[in-house]
Amino acid sequence: MKLHYREMGEGQPLVILHGLFGFSDNWQTHAKKLAEYYRVILVDLRNHGHSDWSDEFSYQLMADDLLELINDLNLSKILLLGHSMGGKVAITFAQNHSTLLEKLIVVDIGIKQYPMHHAEILKGLHAIDLTTVNSRSVAESILTQYVDSYGTRQFLLKNLYWIEKGKLAWRMNIKVLEREMTEILSALPTTVVFLPTLFIRGAQSNYILNDDIEALEEVFPDIQLKTIENAGHWVHAEAPEEFMDTVLEFCLR
Repeated sequence: MKLHYREMGEGQPLVILHGLFGFSDNWQTHAKKLAEYYRVILVDLRNHGHSDWSDEFSYQLMADDLLELINDLNLSKILLLGHSMGGKVAITFAQNHSTLLEKLIVVDIGIKQYPMHHAEILKGLHAIDLTTVNSRSVAESILTQYVDSYGTRQFLLKNLYWIEKGKLAWRMNIKVLEREMTEILSALPTTVVFLPTLFIRGAQSNYILNDDIEALEEVFPDIQLKTIENAGHWVHAEAPEEFMDTVLEFCLR
């Protein structure tokens, strides 16, 4: 699949992959800063953002999509960064195509299987009937009944856009993402990745626990782990300065 992407800056390529329910817009602020050092490429994964929708959905397919984009752009010596689901795509890509990469950065996700934890979000999204809801404010008032976090609500509602005057639509393929949630939360293969790899986790997040570190060290022999205080799962949004300093320190040395 030909993925939608946007780029800024020049030099060594730094490719950024968003997480579940996200898209490239979520990373624009960080990309502008990183573009002072790199050619930053922000990608919309399949069924997200401006990329096409598909009934087929797996980490291998998303890694294949990324390979197609990288080949089209003739990229090499890539710095690959992925958050959450995008981090699992990045890991899958590194396990298959490590020779194209120079370094790997994985943000707040591990390789283990995760339990279902998006039920309320999905209920909230389904409660927004876009055949009758024709304003963002009404959509937010409905979502508030299911999602307590203001930041999470704004993150999700960023996916709403005007498909025509007076009619809203979602940029994400909710039907397929819900159907494939077991796949999204599944464990990854334990193929060893011999690349310098940085894992960044939020201290207030439970996605990478201390008990998970030994398993990560077995798959990533050249691993660094950075824990950012005062941040949860959306580390880059909740502690942007420390996150940026951590990424640049790892990439520039």
